[in-house]
This record gives sequence, C-alpha cells and structure tokens, in this order.
Amino acid sequence: MHTILFCRVSSREQEETGYSLDAQEKLLKEYSNNKGLMVAKVFRISESASGKQIRKMFNEMLAFAVKNKINVIGCEKIDRLTRNLKDAATINDWVQDDPTRSVHFLKENFILNRNTRAHENLVWDMKVAIARFYTNNLSEEVRKGQKEKLAQGWFPAKPPVGYKTIGEHGHKTHVPDEQAPYIKRAFELYAEGNLSIGKLADILFSEGLRNHVGKKVTKPRLHIILSDPFYFGKMRWKGQILPAEHEPIITKDLYNSVQSKMKRKLSNQPAYRKHLPVFKAKISCEECGGMIAWELQKGNWYGHCNHYRPCKQRTSWRQERVEESLFPLFDKMTPKDPEVLDMIKKALKESQSTEIDYQAKAIEEVQMTLNSAERRLEAIYEDKIDGKIDSAFYARKFKQYSEEKENAQDELNKRTNPNYRYFEAGIVIHDLAQRAADIYKSPKATVEYKRRLLSRIFSNLTINADKIRVEYTKAFQFLAEWMPIINDTFEPPNILCLQGSNGDLDLSCPELRAYLYAFRTFDWCEAIEDIETTTQEINELLSLIE
Repeated sequence: MHTILFCRVSSREQEETGYSLDAQEKLLKEYSNNKGLMVAKVFRISESASGKQIRKMFNEMLAFAVKNKINVIGCEKIDRLTRNLKDAATINDWVQDDPTRSVHFLKENFILNRNTRAHENLVWDMKVAIARFYTNNLSEEVRKGQKEKLAQGWFPAKPPVGYKTIGEHGHKTHVPDEQAPYIKRAFELYAEGNLSIGKLADILFSEGLRNHVGKKVTKPRLHIILSDPFYFGKMRWKGQILPAEHEPIITKDLYNSVQSKMKRKLSNQPAYRKHLPVFKAKISCEECGGMIAWELQKGNWYGHCNHYRPCKQRTSWRQERVEESLFPLFDKMTPKDPEVLDMIKKALKESQSTEIDYQAKAIEEVQMTLNSAERRLEAIYEDKIDGKIDSAFYARKFKQYSEEKENAQDELNKRTNPNYRYFEAGIVIHDLAQRAADIYKSPKATVEYKRRLLSRIFSNLTINADKIRVEYTKAFQFLAEWMPIINDTFEPPNILCLQGSNGDLDLSCPELRAYLYAFRTFDWCEAIEDIETTTQEINELLSLIE
C-alpha cells in the first residue's frame, strides 16, 4: 500500500528547534517503513509559504491521492495538516468517502478513518479547534507586533531594494546596502525628465543594479521603487504614509520631483523610442495642451500638434527653427558683458560671510517653530490623558501639529546643510547660463546632453504659431528676472562709473546691492533639489566646451 507524507513548518523558530522539514520527513518515512507503507510522494510546506500557497499545496495533495488511488496520508501532528475548519471538513469528507482511507498522525498516535470511535472524533475536533485558535492567536500577535514596530518608526516587513535587515530577533532594523547608490542614481536620472522607465531600467542594469535574487529590476518593479516614500525616510503601510526612523537614501525634494515627472509622463508624454529627437516630450501645444509630436522627414525633425484635443493649429515646426527661437532666451539669463559676470561672481563670494549670518538667524527661527510644535504635541497628549479633550479633537490637532513639526524639521534639515555649497552651485548656474548657447551648439553635445540642458533651464515649453513661450526652472527664473536689470545698470558707459580704482564693481551701487541681497536670500535649497548632482551635471555640461 502506498502513502503520501505531508510536512510543514510555520516559523523559522520551529525549524531551528527540531521541527525542520527534513526532520519531519525522516520521522514519517521511518513510521511508514514500520507499517509496511511505500512512500509515493512527499509534500513539503516551508515557513515562507503564504496562505494561498498552503491551500494550493493542500488541494494538490488531495488531488494526487484521488488520482493515484492512494488511501493513506501521513503527518506528524494534526496542526501540521490543518488549522481551520474548512480544511478539517475537507479531510473528513475525503476519509468518509472510502472505508480504506485514513490519515495517520504520528506523534499523537491517532488514526482518522471512517471507523474512528466517537470519543476519538471528539479528540480530532478538539485538536482542530486548538490548531485554529493557535492560528488566530498567532495572527493577532503578528498584527500587535506590527503595530508596535510601526509606532517605533520601523517597517514591519522585508525592506525594498537598496536596504538590508540587520540585528537580532525583536531588534531588527533596515539600513542601506550596496544597492543604495543605484537607487539614488535611479531617482536622479529620472528627475532629469529625459528617460522612460524602460530605458532607465536598462541603464541601471548595465551599471550594476540587481533585485533581491540578482536579476534585472523590471519596469513595473522600478516604477514601484520610484513611487516608494521609504527611500526619503517615510514608510507606506496599508495606504498610509507614516514617519520612519531608518536612514533615507534620497531627499524629499528629489522624491517629489520624480513624482511630478512620473505623473506628467503618465498623463500626456509619449513613450520612449529608439530615435529620440531633442524636443520629444519637451514642448506642448499652447492651444490644446497636447504634446508636440516629432517626425523624421528627409533627415530633418518636424514637430506638429496631433490634435487629440480640439485645436486649430496646423503649423509644422522644423527643429532648427525652434532652436533659433530658444537661443535669445538663453541670453536673457546672463550679463551681456562677460567681465560684468566675473565681477559679480567675485562680489558674491565676498558677500558669503553675510550669508552665514543670515542662515544662522533663519535656523534660529525654524528651530523655534519646531520646538513650538513639539510642545503643542506634548500638551494635547496630556490633555487627552486627563480627559480635557475628546479623541476626535486630539486626532485633528495631532495631525495639524505633526505636519507643522515635519515641515519645520524638513526646513531645518535644509538650513543645516552646508549652505555655502548651495551658494557655490548658484555661482556655477551663472556659468551655465552664460555658456548655454555654446553648449547646445557644441559638436560634443549629443541629443541626450541637449535634453539635459533644456531640462535644467526650462520647466515648461509651449508653442503657438511661430511663438514659443517658456517657463524657467526656479534657479534660472531668478536669473531671468535679474539679468535685464544688471544689463541696464552696467551697460557702457555706466560700467565705467561703477568701477573702483582696482577695476572691481562699486558695492555701494543700489542695483548691485539689491541683487546681492536677492541672491543671498533666494531659497537655493528649494531651487536646487540635490546640490551634488546639480553641480556635477553642470560641470559635465560645461566640459563640452572646454
């Protein structure tokens, strides 16, 4: 007679304390040999199996038994085979259908069959109920543990790609691993707005990014990664975004930038193609808001509105014509005289000491706001404990003060970063503005470099008939607003009157003082999402004309 063996462990602790699958299988095979039973097949369920996988394996076992007319199932204990009333009823029905069928529970010295006596069936029912209680209690304890871990600011599950779990049982935390730099680069590359998810996945794979099993990160998985707040220091649990204590890989600003790019791509940008024109997904129709489509005709790129929405535009724009319209907009961001720019940069560096004082005062104000929010949170908690306020009022105020605290903490983190680096990046941006047209026209400038330059300078481009309208990114909008004033002030012969004996600009000039103050008080932290990435990218673009 043949038999089926069913082995199962439900936790790693069980496996480590002698209940391993191998140990169960060995014990059951010895029992089968002693009973003269031949093992037809062994079904094993590990601790990592989900509820659906367990049910699937259970059903496969019974189907195999029916198909191959095997009438004996061997199992170590009742709670190894079933932990719910449904499975228990299924096993009972299987046994009752044929008098030769039986289930052997080795450690409990119990055999279930059609002839099992009433008091033995009572034991069977009790054992099933106890197993069901164990499962329900275990689920309750797991939920309780998850809730407590969330309250402490730790993610109660396996972390995403870019993090690993360290620590002992009950004290496990998540820290960045060797894949973290690739995750940061994924956000930085996508934030530029020039890559599709598929192309980004290819680039990251070639550079070394792998998933948990060492394979390429797929497009759906990469989309999930780019949408996950875990990477900037929060965690999503059952649809809620909660505060977390793990070390972030990216900044919140970079995360928000990626979300806006993803939303825009999903709404109206066309998919990535092998032949990529410079202005693909960069310019929209001013009349209908649809993206301008680009087609290659006789070696030249032409753009036109696809009229997916009601639109009267029938004009077709050649790429070179659009480029000629943009070059004057580059010039709007820089002084006409290169010597003026050099003197302005020198004056900015000299005024940096004043910037340090300004930032110290700003940090003090933000710290006061943060302290106030923390005191308010403590006060409403005490009022709730004392019964002075109800739960609804507490929840509303807790949310309000928590948001104030989080915003103040984000602002403090920005302010306490070495602000001179933003100061430095602001100066580098002047260099990029001055050389933007030269970079674009450089023989070394590939399509990718041109697109990166456009993304760095313009946040939006629209076209209507022969007119192109632009919206600058925050940093370059600052330059576009101030450079016309600088040019009017320092045009010859005015510049001769504003220079000292050593050739430097006279810092008492009202317009220059106003510009230096505006530069110093401008929120470069907000305008430049990631200082290191921005500086590196600008220097890379500038190297094209060296």
